[in-house]
Amino acid sequence: MTHSTPSTHSTSTPSTHSTSTPSTHSTSTPSTYVPDLGKPPDPVPVTSRAGGPAPASRRLRDWLGAFVFTVPALVLFGLLVLVPMGYAIYISFFDWGGFGSPTDVTGFGNYTRLFKDPVFLGDLWRGGLLIGFSVVLQLPFALAMAVLLNQKLRGRAVYRMLFFAPYILSEVITGVLFGMIFAPGEGLADKVLGAVGLDGLGGDWFAGRNTVLPTLFLVMTWKYFGFHMMLHLAGLQGIPAELHEAGRIDGAGTWQRFRHITLPLLAPTLRISAFLSVVFSIQLFDLVWVITTGGPDHASETMAISMVQYGFKRYQMGYASAISVVMFLISLVFALAYQRFVLRRDTEGAITTMRANR
Repeated sequence: MTHSTPSTHSTSTPSTHSTSTPSTHSTSTPSTYVPDLGKPPDPVPVTSRAGGPAPASRRLRDWLGAFVFTVPALVLFGLLVLVPMGYAIYISFFDWGGFGSPTDVTGFGNYTRLFKDPVFLGDLWRGGLLIGFSVVLQLPFALAMAVLLNQKLRGRAVYRMLFFAPYILSEVITGVLFGMIFAPGEGLADKVLGAVGLDGLGGDWFAGRNTVLPTLFLVMTWKYFGFHMMLHLAGLQGIPAELHEAGRIDGAGTWQRFRHITLPLLAPTLRISAFLSVVFSIQLFDLVWVITTGGPDHASETMAISMVQYGFKRYQMGYASAISVVMFLISLVFALAYQRFVLRRDTEGAITTMRANR
């Protein structure tokens, strides 16, 4: 009995002090909760209004809603694009005049004839020339005008509108207008040349085999360069001004800044512009049809002109369909090559840049 009293005192006093003091200190001192930013939050499961997982009927209803909104576009695409394409490929294997049902099967005879036809081979050559003219002459001219109109000029909005206005005009109006301007002897071009004493330079224009293609390209440049100019202008306005200012501070001249800053950053826009220019040249039809109808003597004829001539003038629908299939394949191969080697690289570069800037 006598020994238990000190024992009780010795155990109770330290125990009370050791448990009560830290507890009192922990409640009186303010604390701040710091979340663990290194661990991503757990994904929140899709729940219904009752708090449980979303039922399968709701997910099915979402899929059905998306499908219902997609079906009209798919139906229109199938009826207006896929079905005509399939039918054109089908009748390209027949010698068919467009009346009745195609029965005279030729197999690949139309395609064999196609690449032996000097007119179609000339169409390929002229299409290549127009593509070369567009990439080498038209696009640099559009880029130069875009760089000029990107400067601080008085009335530059008016200039942009004036240069872009020809693209808004229809090809038919453009063809009729320039048909009158370059009319032999009576056109505005011949009268202007005659007024300055250069009568010998005029006269032929669309009437000569050697002059019709350059004159046609001149009209194409007037019609389409405004579109490419606006593309380049949009790309130029997307380049940060701080980069040019940094280059100016480092002592770079105007040409050096253009070569080492503007051109690399504008390269994706230039490639898109070149792609569109090539596609436009392959499918060129209405402007040439209104001005020259492919003449004189097939000198300005394109693949689209040949297709219409054989299909609706000579009633050789099978052969015209073969021309359309070849046009489609050329455009498809070029588009796939562009997507594989150019567009994917530009897209991956943009994504990489965005991730690096985060």
